[in-house]
Amino acid sequence: MTEQAASIGRPADLVGRLLFDVTRIVALAGGCVLALMAAMIAVSVTGRSFLRAPIPGDFELVEIGLSVAVFTFLPYCQMVRGNVIVDFFMARAPVRAKAFFDAIGNLMFTVIVALLLWRHSLGSLDIYNAGETTMILSVPRWWSFPAAVLSLALLLAVCLYTLWRSIREMRAGRFE
Repeated sequence: MTEQAASIGRPADLVGRLLFDVTRIVALAGGCVLALMAAMIAVSVTGRSFLRAPIPGDFELVEIGLSVAVFTFLPYCQMVRGNVIVDFFMARAPVRAKAFFDAIGNLMFTVIVALLLWRHSLGSLDIYNAGETTMILSVPRWWSFPAAVLSLALLLAVCLYTLWRSIREMRAGRFE
């Protein structure tokens, strides 16, 4: 529930605390990558405007950096219930009903993430075996894929945890 996302703290159980800390660190690392991409864009645009000397292959580096950053935010977002939830129909529902539908949503998201992880892993191997590189810098395209696969694996672990958390909340009749 979206109003809960702001109030979610560090979980009380050991697995939840570990996942919370790891996802937070991974998201902060993604934020650092994003900040570096923003700084590089600023330097490149400034160089292009005033010195007619942009950073060669800046768009390639941004593509790689953003693909890494986006995947690093997903596990933390799931951990703190920050994903988009349409709770218009559930606003006045009892806590157990909300937890029941959260469990269904978490189950569906877990299945989707498992499929994404499977297919992204196979796609990573295909890109690696193809030896494809970027046009200007000749950076191998597969370089960003291991970070994405690891982030998806972490997201899958978080999805399994949040599914378990929703089932536990449904049984207890309160959100934790």
